[in-house]
Amino acid sequence: QVQLVESGGGTVQAGGSLRLSCVVSGLTYRSHCVAWFRQAPWKEREAVAAVDSDGSTYYAEVVKGRFTLFKDKATNTLDLQINSLKPEDTGVYYCAADEVYGAWYVVQRAPPDLHHWGQGLQVTVSS
Repeated sequence: QVQLVESGGGTVQAGGSLRLSCVVSGLTYRSHCVAWFRQAPWKEREAVAAVDSDGSTYYAEVVKGRFTLFKDKATNTLDLQINSLKPEDTGVYYCAADEVYGAWYVVQRAPPDLHHWGQGLQVTVSS
């Protein structure tokens, strides 16, 4: 059974930084991707960053330069480092994983039917 456990959300002032962590367990397929999504209030969920099992990473245009993925194979962890936070980064952040979709497609299309999801983390950026 695949499980994704997120940690690291919270409230931070604009301009600050946060590091979100996602521990993935039970993902046995060699080819898979792990992604971070977010959903702002009254908006659709969007993909912000994703990484393939071969290490290829992709970022949504709106977060490039501020969001960085860190993948640790030893601990099966995918961290999302967020710098220069803006109020519009506020939302619930989700970690997701899938054995079918690739990271590029996930970032470009944000398919809602990825197989595995974490519980979500609230990130609030105050101005």
